[in-house]
Amino acid sequence: MAGKDLLADSASPLYVQLMDRIRQDILQGVYPTGEKIPAEHMLEERYGVSRVTVRRALQELTTAGLLERKQGKGTFVSAPKPRREHRGVQSFHDACREAGLRPGARTLTARETAATEEDRRRLELLPDSRIVEIRRLLTADGTPVILETLRFSMAYAWLENAETGDSLYLALREYGIRAEKSLYAFSLARATAEEAELLGLEENGPLMKEEQTVYDQKGRPLHTAVRLIRGDRYTLRV
Repeated sequence: MAGKDLLADSASPLYVQLMDRIRQDILQGVYPTGEKIPAEHMLEERYGVSRVTVRRALQELTTAGLLERKQGKGTFVSAPKPRREHRGVQSFHDACREAGLRPGARTLTARETAATEEDRRRLELLPDSRIVEIRRLLTADGTPVILETLRFSMAYAWLENAETGDSLYLALREYGIRAEKSLYAFSLARATAEEAELLGLEENGPLMKEEQTVYDQKGRPLHTAVRLIRGDRYTLRV
């Protein structure tokens, strides 16, 4: 039992063929983003495959993030998520653009403050140094996805009052400064009351925590970052 373009005697398993077919149907708008896809028995009839094949395909597509199961409601086409590749330095702005989403950034605070011992180590600062701390809320299509805290040496004090728009890296490039390399560490965190309110979560809700040190084109420390990320809205690929 196989649909007209699903081949039972193909080297590719039927569930893989069905995954490809459903993926194409999603891309072509047969199943629009955010909409519920047909029930299993309807997919079984539509594609001419067994219920086992349908369930396996849906499970794999859900794991891949293309579909989303909602308890008691069914299976829905997931909204696209910005995805940042961690092979180099990619800005949130660029990640959103690649995913076809509208990036946004709102500066919450920008201030000068004393450097911590960790700041001095990671940014290679002298004792008694001060730093510029910028805290921003990043959005994709207006939905909050990341709360980030960036810390720069006082060489970048101008950022405290700069109009950086949606992309801080674009603003830096105008001054000939490029982010070329970064080091990362990842962990899990729980949202505080303030973080939850900003990100649209329940208090103590789960977050991904990304800690980053970014270096410029000359190998000098550019900034550090701590990002609290909604994993259901943003994908990291390492």
